[in-house]
Amino acid sequence: MILGEVSSLSAAGLHPVLEEALTLALTARPQEQAPGRVELRGDDIFMNVMQFATQSSTEKKAERHEQYIDIQLLLTGEERIQFGVVDSARQCEEVHVEEDYQLCREIADCQTISLQPGMFAVFMPGEPHKPGCCVGEPKEIKKVVVKVRASLLAA
Repeated sequence: MILGEVSSLSAAGLHPVLEEALTLALTARPQEQAPGRVELRGDDIFMNVMQFATQSSTEKKAERHEQYIDIQLLLTGEERIQFGVVDSARQCEEVHVEEDYQLCREIADCQTISLQPGMFAVFMPGEPHKPGCCVGEPKEIKKVVVKVRASLLAA
């Protein structure tokens, strides 16, 4: 997991592909986009614009991915994300290969971060994360999840 702010993107120490993906997402002006998928570079790099109310972490399940890296970028509101290291997902459900996700009920040795607008968190394949958790009372947030095909980092 990597944590950073878009205001200091060049200093975040990201792999060039991840920095490019965030730059493409920001150039697409996500704050003005309606919720839904926005193509940035086909299936290799795209973003999902989301707007929803945060929930208690007890009401949510963690997710993990194998083919894509998740860059969670908060646009408005406040969000807590629980996460763990690779192989810390527990009580997992079936793998949805085509959609590249697996839901899990628990994260062993769970860690927590809080995002403010302009902050991003990068989750690598296999790292479970539970986004959209409330900080205090549930509130409306708008965010973008930039999806980057993990194999691009090896190229």
